Amino acid sequence: MIFKVYYQEDKARSPQREKTVSLYIEAETPVEARKIIEQHTPYNIELIQALEGNHLDYEKENADFKLVEFD
Repeated sequence: MIFKVYYQEDKARSPQREKTVSLYIEAETPVEARKIIEQHTPYNIELIQALEGNHLDYEKENADFKLVEFD
């Protein structure tokens, strides 16, 4: 399943809506997606949203859609 993850790039700073960015990741569950991101980045995760059906199609067509892969 593909998830859209909203995050802040720095955990030390107070979150600001204007600085929220997102990435796309493939994982089995939201818990697994969070675990992968926490292991490989210093990001402060705000929300993990499952994408499927029309919502996924929309993101693929209209956003800067690129799946992030961590080693």
